[in-house]
Amino acid sequence: MDDFPAFMKNPKNRVENKDQYSRDIEGYYYTALDGQQMAFWTAHTAGVSATHTHPFDEYVVCVEGQYVVLIGGKAIVLESGDEFVIAKGIEHACRRTAGTRTIHAFGGKRIQK
Repeated sequence: MDDFPAFMKNPKNRVENKDQYSRDIEGYYYTALDGQQMAFWTAHTAGVSATHTHPFDEYVVCVEGQYVVLIGGKAIVLESGDEFVIAKGIEHACRRTAGTRTIHAFGGKRIQK
């Protein structure tokens, strides 16, 4: 597959630019009954996110492309099928190649809508 299925990309669930740490990515999210969220992102261009932290853990799986988690000067490279957990409170940024698709599960409410 080259894209997430259409049913996962309902415009009502689109992540607005103000809720993203990166530009030129397309994201959609879902909120569970307990407030935790999952998001699905597609990077249309290569780039690096702003450095940021979360007050909850973040699980990332790279579906396609390359996603690099940058923590304390270290680069954790995720290729298709690789996964990683970013612990709450850890300052991080992420770098991606064009066409990268990732799925993120957050131990809290990441997107405020």
